[in-house]
Amino acid sequence: MTKTMLAGLTAAMLLSGCATVRESRLNPFNWFGGPESTATEGLTPVSLTPVDGRPKVQAVTGLSADRMPDGAIITALGTPTSQGWWETDLLPLPRTADMPADTLVLEFRAWPPITTTRVGSQPSREVSAATFLSNQDLAGIRRIVVQGVENQVTISR
Repeated sequence: MTKTMLAGLTAAMLLSGCATVRESRLNPFNWFGGPESTATEGLTPVSLTPVDGRPKVQAVTGLSADRMPDGAIITALGTPTSQGWWETDLLPLPRTADMPADTLVLEFRAWPPITTTRVGSQPSREVSAATFLSNQDLAGIRRIVVQGVENQVTISR
């Protein structure tokens, strides 16, 4: 009975030490921090007309980066002005001289509905887009910014 109790107590002490791995930089879930949302006021647009014709989504509501062996999957959630938006993408902005070298800026773009649709509730309008960035794409990148019309969301590692 004493040996069993001692083994159980030792196992409990060892497992309690594992809680610190949750905050460790060795944990891949901590490689990118939580998203931060800021207003897009004061940002200078690179071009007023999008290259592919799709407008930006009205608001970016979420952003996550999931590490993979060969890179990361960047997933964004957005809320357009009405229901029915489709063919979403995260498109990288061309680098300019005033952009920090460690920042990747993506625009959240989608096609609007072909016919007039209801506005609906926020959950019914929500769309998502994802893109894969290889380890080579992420080399030197410390921040990822996804822009909508009203705001931008940033994650950093």
